[in-house]
Amino acid sequence: MSATRSPKVSERVAPKAADAAPEKNKRGGHDDDGPDFRTLLHAWLESHRSSLLDSLRRLGKQPIGSFFTCLVMAVALSLPMGLSLLLSNVERLGGSWQRAAQISLYLKLDASSHEGEALREQIKGLPGVAEAEYVSREQALNEFQQQSGLGEALRELPENPLPGVVVVTPAEVDKPALEALRQRLAELPKVEAAQLDLVWVERLAAILKLGDRFVFGLTVLLVSALLLVIGNTIRLHIENRRTEIEVIKLVGGTDSYVRRPFLYMGALYGLGAGVLAWGVLAFGLNWLNDAVIGLSGLYGSDFALAGVPSADGLSLLLGAVLLGYIGAWIAVARHLSELAPR
Repeated sequence: MSATRSPKVSERVAPKAADAAPEKNKRGGHDDDGPDFRTLLHAWLESHRSSLLDSLRRLGKQPIGSFFTCLVMAVALSLPMGLSLLLSNVERLGGSWQRAAQISLYLKLDASSHEGEALREQIKGLPGVAEAEYVSREQALNEFQQQSGLGEALRELPENPLPGVVVVTPAEVDKPALEALRQRLAELPKVEAAQLDLVWVERLAAILKLGDRFVFGLTVLLVSALLLVIGNTIRLHIENRRTEIEVIKLVGGTDSYVRRPFLYMGALYGLGAGVLAWGVLAFGLNWLNDAVIGLSGLYGSDFALAGVPSADGLSLLLGAVLLGYIGAWIAVARHLSELAPR
């Protein structure tokens, strides 16, 4: 009887199997090709999401330790950025550093005020010139009388011995460019002599160069220290999870899967350090600003320190996240070969 019933059973099963194959193809499932791109993308995003949440959870379990790690990194980040901001603020002191490298054009005695103003307009339109100011002969004499205290003696002179002057402020402080600009201005009509205090320019360039080199060297040292801090922190996390990682690799976990949570952890450390560094810089500049305003007020100036620009703050955040990521990558790459299952 079983032999007579088997054809009927096969007849019922065969159509169902034949119908199942097209239905499977309609759903996009191909056994030979494997999962489709959408499935792979979803799995990849889910893996990254779980790694990020796992890193946040582990950092949340140690809030005090995580905070102090971010604080140490923030100090290393805020020092070079703070010095750079202070240097840029010092450059604004007194209006502009370019005023220390002004070019004085002494006009001929027969040059009229109208010719001096026309020359000022001509010079103002030249490339490399930020500003030009004309001082007439009468104005120069009045200023000299007030500053020298020889007013009575100068009034006895038969005529004004002082020439008109055009004071040129360059657009940038660069010794070769300033010398070329001075020679070009000296060839203009009605110009008797062009004077440039190159000693001040050299001193200014040396001070700025020293400041830039100091900030660069300090940045390199502190970035190296920051990488060591984040690398050592990630190494401790790796040691705490050594058994877990060995089990993951034993069941077929890839190096990228093992590395991913630590990379997110390093980036999170960097993000926290960047936020703290931004806050430290903003508070420090605001704290110093009260003393700076009081000091500048004694000299009749309204100079004040500028805060942290938004672009610099965002660059600080991005750089901190990138450094945390790089430090974590170096630490994991160094110890990944030791994490093979034993």
